[in-house]
Amino acid sequence: MSLPTTEVYSELQEAFEHFNAALFDGVLPPCLITLQRERRTFGYFSRNRFIQRASREQVDEIAMNPSYFGIRSIAETLSTLVHEMVHQWQFHHGQPGRRGYHNKEWAVRMEAVGLMPSDTGEPGGKRVGERMTHYVIEGGAFDRACAELLTREFSLSWLDRFPPERPKPRPVALGGDGGDGEDGDEDEGGEDLGGLDELAGLVELPPEVPPNRSNRNKYRCPSCRVQVWGKPGLRLMCGGDECEGVAFEVVE
Repeated sequence: MSLPTTEVYSELQEAFEHFNAALFDGVLPPCLITLQRERRTFGYFSRNRFIQRASREQVDEIAMNPSYFGIRSIAETLSTLVHEMVHQWQFHHGQPGRRGYHNKEWAVRMEAVGLMPSDTGEPGGKRVGERMTHYVIEGGAFDRACAELLTREFSLSWLDRFPPERPKPRPVALGGDGGDGEDGDEDEGGEDLGGLDELAGLVELPPEVPPNRSNRNKYRCPSCRVQVWGKPGLRLMCGGDECEGVAFEVVE
């Protein structure tokens, strides 16, 4: 019988140690990796968040959101781990920006480990700012280190069966400034769902169009674009000067 808690955290710890050695020369101190369902967040870093009761030793927290494990590839999820490790590196060895701000030093280090900072998660996005993500640089340091890890018997064995959203097609970046899956951009190439075909039947994706749970519909005049809310089945006419008598449409 498997031990899910032990398995999940052992895998994340193994990945942390691998990338610490491969991308940070082993300078990052131990941290406490947690699973947190922070809304609309793949992960986060919190400095000196935990303290050991007896020794008073303080350690950082790196949180990973398991809600997205089933709709992102293992490489994309691991890129989030390294993204947060860059924040940890900057706290211990650099000069972090004001709280929540990703500054130029952070962006330079991200590129050095093979992740291109981007506020859109796609090529061409801003490299610094408040809410940042990234994409993987094809052939870069992370891409190579991740490939080495995944050639072993390594996996992220457990994933959330009910992800909060559907997987997004991601551009396949070409060349040295191409990208990965936490924050990325365009470039010529196709679209990639992150190799998630093997998860078909394992996860239950939300509907493409969320159900209307408010028991109300939004109606819009197609001419002047005025909008109103009302119960389903109403037949409304616009009374505006330029579009009097025009029937409202239901907005999906």
